[in-house]
Amino acid sequence: MGLVWLEAALPLGIIAGMLCIMGNAQYYIHKGFHGRPKHIGNDLWDVAMERRDKKIMEICSDTQNH
Repeated sequence: MGLVWLEAALPLGIIAGMLCIMGNAQYYIHKGFHGRPKHIGNDLWDVAMERRDKKIMEICSDTQNH
């Protein structure tokens, strides 16, 4: 009777472990595809600022090359 809790803890531990593995897999897949970690809470403003920054960097690199 002393190890009854183990009957429930084992499946819960397996589920928690799988969730951790899938979370880490998602992180590394995204980092490998995009080259940087995922920005948490990325909204339309952040996307617009990323586009603006990318455009500024392209303009700066073009002016340095000419």
